[in-house]
Amino acid sequence: MKLESRIFGFGAFFFVPVAFIYGYLNNWTEWVGILGVLLVGGLAGMIGAYLGFTGRRVGMRPEDRNDAEIHEGAGEQGHFSPWSWWPLMLGLSCAAGFLGLAVGWWIVFIAGGMAVVALVGWVYEYSRGDHAH
Repeated sequence: MKLESRIFGFGAFFFVPVAFIYGYLNNWTEWVGILGVLLVGGLAGMIGAYLGFTGRRVGMRPEDRNDAEIHEGAGEQGHFSPWSWWPLMLGLSCAAGFLGLAVGWWIVFIAGGMAVVALVGWVYEYSRGDHAH
C-alpha cells in the first residue's frame, strides 16, 4: 500500500496549491471551484493517510513486492453476498434521492426512508433468516 498512499499523498500536495492558483487567476470571485479543489486535496490527503497507516499495520502485500509469486495473492479476497438484493435497493433509493433533488423535495424524504431501510437490511442480512450466524 506504499505506492497507493504516495499517489494520494502527492495528490494532496498538488490540489491545495492548485486551488490557490485557481482562486488567484479568477480574482477570488468563483468560490465553488476553489472550495471544490480544496476538498479534493483534503480527501486525497485523508485517503493517503489511511492507506499509509493501514500499510504499516498490515505489512507488505504481494502486490508491493517485486519478488512475489502469483499464487501468493490467491485466496479469499473478502465476503460478498451474490444473492443479496439490498445493494440494489440502496442504489434505487439513492437514485430516487437524486430524482427528488431535480423534481421535488418530498421525494427526497421518501428516498431517505428507503435508504435507511435498505442500509439496515444490508447490515443485518446475516443476523436473521437462513443465513444467520
